[in-house]
Amino acid sequence: MGRMIRGFLTWLGAVAVIYLIVAGIVFLTMNRKKPVPNKTILELDLEREVVQYMPRDPLSQATGSDRLVLHDLTMALERAERDPKVVGLVARLGAAKIGIADVQEIRDAVIRFRQKGKFAIAFAETFGEFSNGLGAYYLATGFDEVWMQPSGDIGLVGLHLESPFLRGVLDKVGVKPRLDQRKEYKNAMNMFTEKAMTPAHREAMTKIGDGIYGQFVKAVSEARKLSVAEVRATVDSGPLLGAEAQSKKLVDKLGYHDEFYAAAKQRAGQDAQLLYLHKYADRAEPLHQKGPKIALIYGVGGVARGKSSVDPLSGGYTLGSDTVAAGFRAAIADKDVKAILFRVDSPGGSYVASDVIWQEVGRARRAGKPVVVSMGNVAGSGGYFVAMAADKIVAQPGTITGSIGVLGGKMIPAELWEKIGLSFDAVQLGKNAGFFSMNRDYSPEEWARFQAWLDRVYDDFTSKVALGRKLDKQRVLELAKGRIWTGEDAKQLGLVDELGGLHTALGLCKQLASVGESQDVELVTFPREKDAVKRLVEKLTQKDPDSSDKDGAAVRMRIESVDAAQQVIKAAQQLGIYGNQEVLMMPMLSNGL
Repeated sequence: MGRMIRGFLTWLGAVAVIYLIVAGIVFLTMNRKKPVPNKTILELDLEREVVQYMPRDPLSQATGSDRLVLHDLTMALERAERDPKVVGLVARLGAAKIGIADVQEIRDAVIRFRQKGKFAIAFAETFGEFSNGLGAYYLATGFDEVWMQPSGDIGLVGLHLESPFLRGVLDKVGVKPRLDQRKEYKNAMNMFTEKAMTPAHREAMTKIGDGIYGQFVKAVSEARKLSVAEVRATVDSGPLLGAEAQSKKLVDKLGYHDEFYAAAKQRAGQDAQLLYLHKYADRAEPLHQKGPKIALIYGVGGVARGKSSVDPLSGGYTLGSDTVAAGFRAAIADKDVKAILFRVDSPGGSYVASDVIWQEVGRARRAGKPVVVSMGNVAGSGGYFVAMAADKIVAQPGTITGSIGVLGGKMIPAELWEKIGLSFDAVQLGKNAGFFSMNRDYSPEEWARFQAWLDRVYDDFTSKVALGRKLDKQRVLELAKGRIWTGEDAKQLGLVDELGGLHTALGLCKQLASVGESQDVELVTFPREKDAVKRLVEKLTQKDPDSSDKDGAAVRMRIESVDAAQQVIKAAQQLGIYGNQEVLMMPMLSNGL
């Protein structure tokens, strides 16, 4: 019997060994990277939405699977520009949701790619179909050749900046806005208090529009070898039909999708193979995986206390002070981290949460870890607050920043309640106990306290700008007043240091950390996210008591929200239907890009 048992155990062990060997071979086969073809044309679909980053949790991955992550895109192009196997790039453009600063960042990456002697060709079925194609065409000018389908048009009509105003609606339904701000350019609350732009509001919007439109005209002029006057005259005659666009030298060739790809292959050589950029990134040796460690921290979305998150309904991001502060603390504690790259794309929000992050930026610098901020499409109000203590601030020319100011107050729907027959009664203990109630106005004493609060926040904000930017306080007070600026203007005013994107910011990180310009670095995201395998193991072994049963669900629902719906959600938040911490916010703006 013992011999039989030993024999069975020996057989079982042999089977287990064979199983492990086979499993290992299968694992290695499945995970073996396919080679990059010897002559590769990279393919990029820029009709997809571009986002700053994508969290690795299952729900975010499921609902955001059709989005492009900006940093992944530009990093892959940077890797490709050095790869002798990559000979060119073809991209599809059209009418994707890409912010103006992101357009400039991608365009810069394409130009760097071309400067290595590689071709880059853009194709669009149409640049905006009954919509403004300015942003998509701006991006197309980074390519050395632009194609468009013969039936397509270029929806170039200029730049249209539009702000919504709800005061008339509020008057009709019986809601009284009791709001105030510091100072006259802090226009976010004008949506509720005005029926049109105030002179200060219009002045700021005009300056922003002039700046962005001027950047566009200059880029088109240089790329298409046209005079500035010719570009402006062409736009003024828009929208342009396909043949008109070609005759005015905005498009090189009119052709269909198959003709475009045939021309690209002919240019590269018939043995060239197409490879999507994201697949190339999986196959090629990644950049920034070795060398001195640089921490990358993302601050994306409205600033709020708590953890960073993504709303799967609206697609909106929340910049949580707990998450960002944890990233800074971990980077400070990591002795191998030589510098911190802080990517900020935020219209602002909570003053208290912004101050938490401001403190951590200062702590990092005091710990000998240089901090460089890279601004995205928007980094204003609270988004500027979290950035202003950095060693260096980098913004794209089209970044919207500044908005150094504060607003607050409440909406009083007393007349609305009366119209629908709703009444309230209360017991009040404490003279100012009703301070935050929406059902009554401020008393004179309460209004005085509210004004003191606005003054305190504004003084703190401007004082910290003066400290961080090494500016005279009086000069800061002249630049502040709640006014927004383009990155281009902000650099001239001393609010940012350099123009550029993540590429430029990473170069400054290396410089401040005394890392050689040509030396590679290890770029690590903080706080560290658990990978999918570790998450699954923790789920199976129940080592993560805080995880929700829904976290691992196979959710494959894509819910899209139009701009109008997002504006209603934002308005509802500011009306008090949802909790509101947004005292350092920028004005809502609908643009015609």
